[in-house]
Amino acid sequence: MSGYLDMELLRFITAGSVDDGKSTLIGRLLYDSKSIFEDQLEAVKAASERLGNDEVNLALLTDGLRAEREQGITIDVAYRYFATPKRKFIIADTPGHIEYTRNMVTGASTADAVIILIDARNGIIEQTKRHSYIASLLQIDNVILAVNKMDLVDFSEEVFNKIKSEYEVIAEKLKLKNVYYIPISAYDGDNVVNRSERSPWYKGDTLFHLLETIPVKEGIDELPFRFPVQYVIRPQSDQFHDYRAYAGRLASGTIKVGDKVTILPSFTESTVKGIDEGQNTLDEAFAPQSVAIRLNDNVDVSRGDMIVKSDKLPLIDANISLLVCWLNQRPLSIGAKYIIRHTSDEVFGIVKDVYFKVNINTLENITDDKTVKMNDIAHIQIKTSKPLKFDLYSENRTTGSLVIINEATYETVGAGMIVESLEEQTYSI
Repeated sequence: MSGYLDMELLRFITAGSVDDGKSTLIGRLLYDSKSIFEDQLEAVKAASERLGNDEVNLALLTDGLRAEREQGITIDVAYRYFATPKRKFIIADTPGHIEYTRNMVTGASTADAVIILIDARNGIIEQTKRHSYIASLLQIDNVILAVNKMDLVDFSEEVFNKIKSEYEVIAEKLKLKNVYYIPISAYDGDNVVNRSERSPWYKGDTLFHLLETIPVKEGIDELPFRFPVQYVIRPQSDQFHDYRAYAGRLASGTIKVGDKVTILPSFTESTVKGIDEGQNTLDEAFAPQSVAIRLNDNVDVSRGDMIVKSDKLPLIDANISLLVCWLNQRPLSIGAKYIIRHTSDEVFGIVKDVYFKVNINTLENITDDKTVKMNDIAHIQIKTSKPLKFDLYSENRTTGSLVIINEATYETVGAGMIVESLEEQTYSI
């Protein structure tokens, strides 16, 4: 059991336009790698028959909602877990419709790799560029361009190479790090788990082998220690008369008993007296563990504060530069007040300016139109009612991201990645 727990984990998502075969691809991966149980397969067979399919519809393994199955589309992000002798996997199957771009942002926020599917008959379209841009914003290290439905173009090497050369231009503009190109047929299984005899000209890895071998970036426990406080534990009982601990989840890094820490935003310093996890006392904790930390000094700590190691402090500022994906039908409003949720902290914030929007088709910045509508990606400036404790998104995904909430309806309207100032930020294309 311990060997399984110690296995390396790869989180990846599927992205692409409607009917490009994302759900079918995941179903094929699970089926051909023998990663589904017999009862699951029987359930999918029965569902396929009810829907009038002549063959087993593997897409139903991920299209779990009844509405999804009836319409034959993916509506929500569907997560699937499986493991091989080499690695554990968490898959996020995201919708292809443009109105569900926000779901893709959700699924991609923790991903190590993204599989962007392209219909070989249609080539690169707007959603391909949109999803590629989001992958670059979220700094996903590995992008796998899976040219699907190659069986419908007779596995033409010319068609594949044309799509590859066009995407190489996009990848260079977006500064994507590691890009892999694979011709596949998710429906038939060509080059998914098993190598296809119908593409003898393709000498690269199968998708499955690539997923088992691509490097995974260092874990969040290797980053500087960040501990957003969620709750102050004070039992005030006879048994725990003097007990005081600060509960939360390690956003990144590690902490040991005896480490010198700083509480932000007060900059009060103390040392770690103890670390509790349930009924157990630990000498050390690692991200993303949920623990309660006891300090040697009776300092003032409350929800929304952050405990960090004294030698590696985050940035503290009320003026925040964001790359934001707008998620709401009501457009962003300059000068409007929103709730800003960052780790365990919630503050009010005002949108001060929109520096530019992104033209997804040309991948150019639009500076003369400051209207940010649903699914738009823009670089904005906000000012918060009190300073946030944060890192740049390029350095820490958890403490470098936030969500924007409508004050009146309390619904999430935007997801933002904290970047450097406009003059220094590097995402401008």
